[in-house]
Amino acid sequence: MTHRVAVLAGDGIGPEVTAAAVRVLRAALPSCIFTDAPVGAGAIVSHGTPLPDETLAIARASDAILFGAVGGPGFDGVAPEQRPEAALLALRKTFGLYANVRPARAFPGLEHCSPLRPELVRGMDCVIVRELTGGLYFGRKRLERDGNGVLTATDTLVYAEPEIERIVRFAFELAMTRRKHVTSVDKNNVLTSSQLWRRVALDVAREFPEVALEHMLVDNAAMQLVRDPRAFDVIVTENMFGDILSDEAAMITGTIGTAPSASLGAGPNARGFGLYEPISGTAPDIAGRGIANPAAAILSAALLARFSLGEEDVAWRIDHAVTETLARGPRTADLAGEAPASTAEFAAAVIERLQPAVLTDAALRMGV
Repeated sequence: MTHRVAVLAGDGIGPEVTAAAVRVLRAALPSCIFTDAPVGAGAIVSHGTPLPDETLAIARASDAILFGAVGGPGFDGVAPEQRPEAALLALRKTFGLYANVRPARAFPGLEHCSPLRPELVRGMDCVIVRELTGGLYFGRKRLERDGNGVLTATDTLVYAEPEIERIVRFAFELAMTRRKHVTSVDKNNVLTSSQLWRRVALDVAREFPEVALEHMLVDNAAMQLVRDPRAFDVIVTENMFGDILSDEAAMITGTIGTAPSASLGAGPNARGFGLYEPISGTAPDIAGRGIANPAAAILSAALLARFSLGEEDVAWRIDHAVTETLARGPRTADLAGEAPASTAEFAAAVIERLQPAVLTDAALRMGV
């Protein structure tokens, strides 16, 4: 079967790490056809818009998007729809990508990189499922002066029952492929939207008697992630809470250089269109030097193989090869001491460690 992947490398280190991910995915799955398209600041320069029509057309004709990063200097004071980041928001909206999946794993051999003690993070392996298209970020916004001339800002937090239901169900379906534990994070003691969230979570949980459900207030969740990150399996939460907690979890692992993500519009067990990207951003200070860590981009390609292409074996093989390379080296400058590897050298080491294309028991059991 031929798979088509739109490659939107973007800005900063995006082209470097995305090229490494493409190399690995092509080696693991030769049937993939990759099509490059402009996005972000580069697209503004070349096409006058962060998301050109031709890029959107290429994405529509593909099974998934492998995304790099967008952003750059010179956009202060520019209208939001003309900033590089507008491309990412438009893609999420166009393809209905409501579920953001952020694995947070402490890789063997890298525990010392964590700001926590190694024994606290050793074995950490959780996934944060963040609702991506609702909540405070998408509610009505106002900036106005009252009768006394006082400038007042208002952001409206809105969630409808179906929005909550689909993301919570996504989390439970994902938990069924992992350790069967869901932590639903809310602010039930203050917010009406969180009270509805908790009610819906309880309703969905009845459909999954094998999965344990735990409710946790967001402030407590932030503390417990630091106290014992290994206690979590699947965390599901609303947009803003997920935005914050997923970054916290990534830093607990020790580096954002190994943190992939997937944005999906279908359940975790239903092959569907998705956008896959590392969370490291454009990192302009090291862009163009060939030293960026591509592990997160390569792991994002593994998620792409699993969720959008239905290639479970390929996903496992890539994941295993990255894990082995991080444990044994070579490592890029952000993780290595002396003689760090380049971006291309790390990718080559991952390709060398790709296992034969055999659907193993480990692949069948693989979550994310």
